[in-house]
Amino acid sequence: MNRTYRIDDGRQTLVLAARNDRLPEVVYWGALLPAGENLDTLQAAHRIDVTGGMLDENPDLSVCPEATRSFPGQPGLILRDSDGTPLLPKFCFESVAQNGALELTYKDKDNGLTLTVRFESDQDTHVITCQTTLDATRPVHLHWLAAPVLPAPQQSDEMIDVSGRWCGEFQLSRTAWAPGMRYRENRTGRTGHEHFPGLIVPCRGATNTQGEAYAFHYGWSGGHKMIAEELQDGRRQIQWGHAASMEPQAATQFKTAPLYIAYSNTGLNGCAVAFQRHLRDRIVTWPKPNAPRPVHYNCWEAVYFDHKLPVLKDIADRAAALGAERFVLDDGWFGNRDDDTRSLSDWTVDPRKYPDGLHPLIAHVHGLGMTFGIWFEPEMINEDSDIHRAHPDWVLGSADQTLGRQQKALNMALPAVRDYLYDRMSAILRDHAIDYIKWDHNRVLPMPDASQTRGSYALIDRLRTDFPEVEIESCASGGGRIDFGILQRTQRVWLSDSNDALERLRIQHDAALFLPLSVTGSHVGPRHCHTSGRTLDITFRAWVAAQRHMGFEMDPRELDARETAVLTQVTGWWKANRHWMQTADILRLDSADPAVIAEQQLARDKDRFVVFAGKAATSAQISPRPLRLTGLDPDAMYRIDLINRADLHHLSRGTPALKDAPLELSGAYLMRHGLTLPWSFPERMWVVEGARL
Repeated sequence: MNRTYRIDDGRQTLVLAARNDRLPEVVYWGALLPAGENLDTLQAAHRIDVTGGMLDENPDLSVCPEATRSFPGQPGLILRDSDGTPLLPKFCFESVAQNGALELTYKDKDNGLTLTVRFESDQDTHVITCQTTLDATRPVHLHWLAAPVLPAPQQSDEMIDVSGRWCGEFQLSRTAWAPGMRYRENRTGRTGHEHFPGLIVPCRGATNTQGEAYAFHYGWSGGHKMIAEELQDGRRQIQWGHAASMEPQAATQFKTAPLYIAYSNTGLNGCAVAFQRHLRDRIVTWPKPNAPRPVHYNCWEAVYFDHKLPVLKDIADRAAALGAERFVLDDGWFGNRDDDTRSLSDWTVDPRKYPDGLHPLIAHVHGLGMTFGIWFEPEMINEDSDIHRAHPDWVLGSADQTLGRQQKALNMALPAVRDYLYDRMSAILRDHAIDYIKWDHNRVLPMPDASQTRGSYALIDRLRTDFPEVEIESCASGGGRIDFGILQRTQRVWLSDSNDALERLRIQHDAALFLPLSVTGSHVGPRHCHTSGRTLDITFRAWVAAQRHMGFEMDPRELDARETAVLTQVTGWWKANRHWMQTADILRLDSADPAVIAEQQLARDKDRFVVFAGKAATSAQISPRPLRLTGLDPDAMYRIDLINRADLHHLSRGTPALKDAPLELSGAYLMRHGLTLPWSFPERMWVVEGARL
């Protein structure tokens, strides 16, 4: 007897099939199948042949491959009994429920184990959410539990996963498929700059705008593991789960994080748009869903730890005049915090810097029409702090551990730690008109432990419940904790500590494979960048920030009259367009010139768009190559306008029509030939608006 199940979302179909009572395997995942497709026939057609040097039957590449059924690759579950004896489960069908979501339950009665896999599709975002749960009749020790295991396409030559570093997040790594395993494991205890939990498997010939691609994201803020394995018979499997041995204690239930998957037949952009929409519309909970994203000012790179009330008031005046709508007081306001060696966890206002508390600064900021935000790093502690001296037992890890940024981590699994942090943070929030927290996490953990992540989630959830109007930004030395798990609890991410617009251009471009504009903070940094040492013109810095949730993070006192005018103008443009841009789809363009990093932000109704074409390096050829757009109606006409033609250099001496006036061109022309842009130096951005006529 066969059991078959089908999941559709209007763009993709996922078919699971099982022989008799065995765990099911994914026998089809891809473009939408006809409604009348015979799933029994499909299951039979999927079966591969057997020949010499093989078992007489191919072991199932199931949603949790079982070693006990002779599966030759990585099993989906590695488990020990309460006495340490290895267990080799064999699961058999128990029940099915399909009411909006598909939930399949299997039991291993001999070992007292129950395995539940769940799949839920979304008709609007075209993301399927998968999760695996293991229950046991007595405490058992878990080494590895995979979220529902999926096959990778045979028509793919490579996989794209995401690496990075501090000030260099979201670097795409391409690895060729070959027999064996691509094994990536993050054991830093947070999502990590080094191992963002995402994977894209493009089929042969896929680009940003065309072809087939499959994408995965594991929504968990602790350590995780990814396995992409090609078996000897040629089949390929993708596994995601918590990092191995993340659960040091025996327990009766273990659950993976949600695994988000998407199929696209419109290139990498189809996967990107699915993730962008699902994150923004399904995962993030907005305190004020209909409010526009405010222009953000953060004082960190203006004053660092040197807080003086008259200086901060002056900076706030200037930021408001530039168009800022939120003022964020960063590190240095609490304890005896004059540098990064002391006072973390002493969350009381520093009376030396603020003898009358924070109220005078907050009142001044509010008087300028801005809201007020504040920085915390709740999960961390300095040895030179009152709390460390009182509670050294609250520290996670050994006393002689290697420090990171002069700090240790608090043990968030301890209720006393969470209660202390809640009491201190809630007192600040209750006593002050604060609507925003920048929540930082500036070091990796001394050991991976899932209970640390669950404890951090619990603290955030408690604060969100009691202060539902307060928005939270996730920051971890920049982009070290960005994932759909933390974004269930926060509304913004600090993508990178680099405010270098040239570096940001690339980081933002690649992060758009997973993140929408509305959650992605991007700031205009100092003229002379503090992290790269590079000096960049204000026009480039401003337009790069305007590609995402715009803000400033520099000392506005450094701006000359021209810089002030440019920044005010670009900020005004962003404010005038944010009502549609914050729900637009970010589409990465296939640039014919490797020096140009370009994207098209397309409104949900597809009636308007903006193209950002950033020149990151010197081109090999003299003249700009045409830039093809995407996602337009080929039969429609569009009005195209270069809105920053004032930035034209006198060395641009030719006569491209776009230099002088708006043009009316068909979608077919714009997608098949493309925009012919003026010449420019590197480190410049062209911005083109389009509207359907």
